[in-house]
Amino acid sequence: MNTTTQNTKAITLGIDGMSCGHCVQAVTKALSAVPGVKIRSVAVGSAVIETADGWTTGKAVAALQEAGYSANPVGETTAAGAPMAAQAGGGCCGGARRSPSDAAAGTKASGGCCG
Repeated sequence: MNTTTQNTKAITLGIDGMSCGHCVQAVTKALSAVPGVKIRSVAVGSAVIETADGWTTGKAVAALQEAGYSANPVGETTAAGAPMAAQAGGGCCGGARRSPSDAAAGTKASGGCCG
């Protein structure tokens, strides 16, 4: 009988590009699809997850990037020791864009879940 238990740790992810409840749903869905990730909570701008290792945390961050959100574990630094820069844009609402011709014509932006 195997009595070894896998230790998990809670990690807070800072997530850029979230602005509404639709974003919370999109982030929850993306994180739910990652094997080994247990979601504690998701709110606009952050998520608290439980993972067993850094590799799984990286998979969670990659899943969020694929969904259009920039995410980093809070307080994480690059290999050189510098803080990681936040990346703008993305997200379901951040995807709303308008072309220069639309802007000149006064047309509203379209795209994203709320656009």
